[in-house]
Amino acid sequence: MFLTLSFLLLSSISIAIGGPSAISVSNGGIWGSWGPIVRCPAGKVAKGFALKNEGKQGAGDDTAVNGIRLYCRPRDANTPETIVTPSQGLWGKWTLPFICSNGYLVSFSMKVEPPQGLGDDTAVNNFKFRCSNGQEIEGVGLPWGSYGGWSDSCTNGICGVKTKVEDPQVWGDDTALNDAIFYCC
Repeated sequence: MFLTLSFLLLSSISIAIGGPSAISVSNGGIWGSWGPIVRCPAGKVAKGFALKNEGKQGAGDDTAVNGIRLYCRPRDANTPETIVTPSQGLWGKWTLPFICSNGYLVSFSMKVEPPQGLGDDTAVNNFKFRCSNGQEIEGVGLPWGSYGGWSDSCTNGICGVKTKVEDPQVWGDDTALNDAIFYCC
């Protein structure tokens, strides 16, 4: 019994010291389904990200951010680089990457437009990340919605992501990217 209690105590201490295994925010969109987790290769950490954006469509159906990808690099080097891309929407083009000047991604905040009722819904409009050196980097997204709070921090950096994406609605209102969960190294 003493051995079992000791093991449980040590396990809970190591979990508390190690920090979270995944980080999320509470303002994600309500539509779509979760795709699979994609991860940086072993020995690499996410040092940057890029967004797949559909620009303003005027009177047409806006979807804003359709995808996010991570730029994974060795912890103490910038090459070789691996790009990992989770589930994404159909529309838009990839931005240039936003890379931590020194360090790696540790937490994020997401800009989301709430449901618009009979209006045009977009869901995710942008991301901000904090780097391990304290720097904040922000994508080039769209103007709708507002930023929610910051996620918890991944002590050893972000190494994976999964996204919640709405499938094309054909004759309905499309949103594409609705939410993301990032996984700690």
